[in-house]
Amino acid sequence: MSVALRHTWYMTQRQLTAVVRQPAFMVITLIQPVIWLFLFGALFRRVVELPGFGGSYLDYLVPGVVVMSALSSAMWAGMSTLDEIERGTLNRFLTTPVSRGALLNANVVQQAVSTAVQSVVILLLGLAGGADYPGGAGGLAVLVLASVLLAVVTGAVSNTIGVLARQRESIIALNTFLLLPLTFVSSAFMKPELMPGWMRHAVDYNPVDWALVMSRSALAGDPDWGLVLGRGGLLLAAGVVAVWVSGRTFRAYQRSV
Repeated sequence: MSVALRHTWYMTQRQLTAVVRQPAFMVITLIQPVIWLFLFGALFRRVVELPGFGGSYLDYLVPGVVVMSALSSAMWAGMSTLDEIERGTLNRFLTTPVSRGALLNANVVQQAVSTAVQSVVILLLGLAGGADYPGGAGGLAVLVLASVLLAVVTGAVSNTIGVLARQRESIIALNTFLLLPLTFVSSAFMKPELMPGWMRHAVDYNPVDWALVMSRSALAGDPDWGLVLGRGGLLLAAGVVAVWVSGRTFRAYQRSV
């Protein structure tokens, strides 16, 4: 286990180095969250006047933007895996003593680290825009953790698709198909109480909403730690299953080369 963890960290450093060497990519990944935060915040600011909403819409929106950014970024993890396969890099690593789990899991860890940094930047932008975080540092830490857990789930699933499909078009089509439904069938932009009945039931099974409920419960002035632990446990379990499935898929790929 210690060898696997050490190898995973070495491979993660390799992934992070590639990201750092592309500063333009890092800037671009933050442009979209900024648009969501301030454009949607201005566009829907009067939503709080609906009965049963109340409060500041920016306060409500910040966790939604953090979680949606984690989802949209991690969805493309499979593209990096596919690049490694197409360039032959992954096959060359298979001839080395490196842990096989590290080859795939490093991509997920890199997504988690990048998501944490991205989440902190969005929280700072929200604070600059006037958002209030009654839960303090503890609530903010839970929000970052929730976004990281969601990124692990999504990144592992994306890796699985990349290894199975081995086609960019498949990953692009699936991501395009899933991003908006997963986001809007959640409480990212609207409280569940104000949604149609079928949507209120659907959000309970949406991992995106698990991250949102976990985050907003921790950020409240009087945190509901039962909800935090409950939704966090669901996300953690989903992450373990997703990573296990991606590992099994990778072993099947390894036997095929």
